[in-house]
Amino acid sequence: MLDYINNFFAEFTMRVSMGIELSGLLHCCYLVQFLFAYLSGQPLESKERPRSLLEKIFFWIRVMVSLAILCMAFAVTLSALFNGQTTMWDGVPPSVSVVLFFVFMAIVGMLEGMQIAFFAIAQMTEEERSTSPWAKKTCDVLFEGDGRNLPGFMVGRQMCVTMCFFIVARVTTIKLDDDEENIFGVSDGIQSLFDTGLLGALITTTVASITWQLVASAFPMAFLSTPLTYVLLRFCLFLEWTGLCQGAWVVARVHRKLVGFKRDEVYIGTAEERAVKAEKEGSVVSVHSVRAGHLYPGVPTLPADFAPHTKSLEEVTELEKELLEHLNDTKIRLKAVQNQKSKLLAAKDAGSFDKTETGEP
Repeated sequence: MLDYINNFFAEFTMRVSMGIELSGLLHCCYLVQFLFAYLSGQPLESKERPRSLLEKIFFWIRVMVSLAILCMAFAVTLSALFNGQTTMWDGVPPSVSVVLFFVFMAIVGMLEGMQIAFFAIAQMTEEERSTSPWAKKTCDVLFEGDGRNLPGFMVGRQMCVTMCFFIVARVTTIKLDDDEENIFGVSDGIQSLFDTGLLGALITTTVASITWQLVASAFPMAFLSTPLTYVLLRFCLFLEWTGLCQGAWVVARVHRKLVGFKRDEVYIGTAEERAVKAEKEGSVVSVHSVRAGHLYPGVPTLPADFAPHTKSLEEVTELEKELLEHLNDTKIRLKAVQNQKSKLLAAKDAGSFDKTETGEP
């Protein structure tokens, strides 16, 4: 991945993407991320400076406008669905069309989130990936052998997403007969905008893509810890196995040879090698500490002798913030261990008492 973004076009794409994000058209996605963070009890963290009052107002205005646009898009699309004014195949009842609409969007969303989660957990050690039974099973399949299953999943994922979007596009594309009135009585100009399929694209981009990606970037292990992730991974690998898109491997290999791509491990080592190196250098390594709002690892490793190298007030303040975050994380884990220890001691004492009462040694 490092070699792939080491060019001007990657920077250009990034700046264009940030410009589109600045418009706020899809800002309602952040509401879902905030909701998941609240429900999980993990506050979202960012390395960016806190927003000023004006920036907060501007941010929430864009969130509300984006939410209003999304609600309008849903209202128009669902109205067209129930009135049979879409390109859905004849004979399919409107209620079935609505169910298919949401089911396939959920599948696409899971696949989009899995893609983000898989790249996040690729930076974890094997021990960290084994905190959940389903996460371990998923990772065992994903990283077995020479690691070919990860790019294989990407091929199968794209095939599955394409098939799902083929159906979703039929459901969401609006098509009126010549004698039918415009939806909600809008003008012909606005109806022409509806007919372009832009509203369906907005819905699928927001609900079936970006929202899931934001959640997966904040909670990659949560995505791995479900049976559905394992099932979809197997299905995508099956699609890749069929060979329908096998030409992608050929093009990728030619591209790699032409530009000399190397794996990231050549530059930064494996996750296990980085952990050993950090331990030798006296770094503070936070195990299983995936923070909401960032891809793993959310908490940077802090060298023990980092403090003397800080010169400015901003550097000292940032170091203090990071150390406090690590301290809070340590306190929480220590409290959990102490509670577990108390339960085990209580269980041991109860067992000894029962044996004494029954005359057993």
